[in-house]
Amino acid sequence: KCAHLRLACQAELKPYYRSKLWWCGITFLGLGEVGNFTAYGFAPIALVAPLGCVSVIGSAFISVLFLKKTMRAADILGGTLTLTGTCLLVTFAPDVPQELTARRVQNYLVSWPFLVYAIIEIIIFCILLYFYKRKAVKHIVVLLMMVALLASLTVITVRAVASMITLSAEGKMQLTYPVFYIMSILMAISCAFQVKFLNQAMHLYEATEVVPLNFVFCTTCAIISGVIFYREFQSAALLNVFMFLFG
Repeated sequence: KCAHLRLACQAELKPYYRSKLWWCGITFLGLGEVGNFTAYGFAPIALVAPLGCVSVIGSAFISVLFLKKTMRAADILGGTLTLTGTCLLVTFAPDVPQELTARRVQNYLVSWPFLVYAIIEIIIFCILLYFYKRKAVKHIVVLLMMVALLASLTVITVRAVASMITLSAEGKMQLTYPVFYIMSILMAISCAFQVKFLNQAMHLYEATEVVPLNFVFCTTCAIISGVIFYREFQSAALLNVFMFLFG
């Protein structure tokens, strides 16, 4: 966002990808996602995804320091509620150890709940993309919903790839299965398009609007995808499910 603001003030307009500051931001974002990627290899999506609230709170303070935004009482209240909700989510998230072998991932990919979910998601994404491309609708909700739908695919593939790499490092080779490379390609493609639409949103809207909305949409879609694909709440107690939803 800082790079976009600086470029807008310059007399000679140049593309954002020629800005060193923009590339610096993307590099930091990438380093953060490496940590995120590693976490998915050891814990369920429903546990890892909500912890993205740290980025929301961090971005709020960074916006005050670097973008000269003012911190309102509503922002502080929102941040407090976010932290409280995240504590509940993490406390009551499923913590069932699940060895994600390549064969298990293959079975999940062809299960009917995931196939139905994938078809619905593709239809919604195509409708949003139609409005974005053909009708030039660049509303923040349209942009960030596309990011969130891509994020749900990203977390599924990231969890699978990270788990298979972890098992391979432990001596249980999983990298010889085609599903590993399929998931790796899907992960790379979904990540690339996420950056595209998120960058568009950052260019058009304030960081204090984009970051919280992106967190809510992405976390919700990630948790839903984890529940459907990996069946993370299959054996969870009713109280845990209720408190998780409350969080």
